[in-house]
Amino acid sequence: MLRRALGFKLASAARLLGQFVSYLEARGTSTVTTSDALAWATLPAGASPAWQAIRLSVVRGFAAYLHGTDPSVQVPPAGLIRRGNDRATPYLYSDAEISALIAAAAGLRPRLRAATYQTLISLLAVSGIRIGEAIALDHGDLDAGSGLLVVRDAKFGKSRLVPLHPSTTGALTRYAALREEHHPRPANPALFLSTAGTRLLHSNAGFTFTRLAGQAGLTRRSASCRPRIHDIRH
Repeated sequence: MLRRALGFKLASAARLLGQFVSYLEARGTSTVTTSDALAWATLPAGASPAWQAIRLSVVRGFAAYLHGTDPSVQVPPAGLIRRGNDRATPYLYSDAEISALIAAAAGLRPRLRAATYQTLISLLAVSGIRIGEAIALDHGDLDAGSGLLVVRDAKFGKSRLVPLHPSTTGALTRYAALREEHHPRPANPALFLSTAGTRLLHSNAGFTFTRLAGQAGLTRRSASCRPRIHDIRH
């Protein structure tokens, strides 16, 4: 709350801390230990040291705060995970690779989930918007009549209009109709819905994309360059 009052959004930190707390709850753990923090930070297997270090740093800040009122909370030491190269090399997708990803998404079940990821991947590829921006879109942010998408409260708190090709508008309109068919009165206004009728989670979208990339035959090009959903916008 204090850091948010100072202007920090902390969207990524909040998401990661939520995942860490869920991890502790699933293990029946009621406090933070260094071993649990390290075990969670190194998930999933094969993630880059830089990403693991980011995950652990989020837990360290949380643990340090808790330690002030509960001395039993362990604060993982700094440098426990060596960051290595902090910046990933963007994975630039070919048209054939994008087509392969969309084809792989067609195999997801049920039908709405397949359509969600086919449409999501397609929109990222043709619009250049970020995955977080796409997930944050509401149904009302699509102006099909004008062929515009409203991206609200994006990077640096700015909003913008994204012009769409008629083919993109048509694809989003068809998806919206299918979304309405499956969830005529959704509890969430999100444009892209999960099968439960909720907004997609960033972590679940990433995990699903990794699985689709494997099915499409996409592999690492180097130690720092792997298929990521974030890079589709490039």
